[in-house]
Amino acid sequence: MTTKPRPPACAATPAPEFYRPEFYQPETFRPEESVGYLMRRILNVVAVAADRELEPTGLTSAQWVPLLKLYLGHASTVAELARECSLDVGAMTRTLDRLETKGLVRRVRSTEDRRVVNLELTADGSVTAKKIPAVLCKVQNEHLRCLSEEEWKLLTSLLHRVYDNALQLQTERQAEQ
Repeated sequence: MTTKPRPPACAATPAPEFYRPEFYQPETFRPEESVGYLMRRILNVVAVAADRELEPTGLTSAQWVPLLKLYLGHASTVAELARECSLDVGAMTRTLDRLETKGLVRRVRSTEDRRVVNLELTADGSVTAKKIPAVLCKVQNEHLRCLSEEEWKLLTSLLHRVYDNALQLQTERQAEQ
């Protein structure tokens, strides 16, 4: 399966003919029919299934998510990892304390800047983290089993467009402040 490059965010893409600027109206709004509500519900169900599958590792979702992000190289310091996991530094520090106690992560003070504490997976942490993607693939594939490959690609493309638009809106709002 090859992946095509994503189209640009909504503002840079011409609106298709069926585009309606306001899909929701206050008079008829039903939260259970909103995209955000459905995405959140799906995320919650998938997260519970992932937690159940990862239970034998002894990791909670609060622990396996940062472990995976470290494994994938998405962060190397407490502040970066906190940002990646949408947590404050204090909460991330407590999570890292637990992962360190389990022997999965270690903190290493930078030799270039003593104020910086780098994070590293231990050998056990790498072995444990390496198992996480297979579990997540299994769980997500189970939840997407009702879709064809074409539908999956379309869904993924649409979600990327919504996400790109959300990031663009966030940037615009920050620029206004």
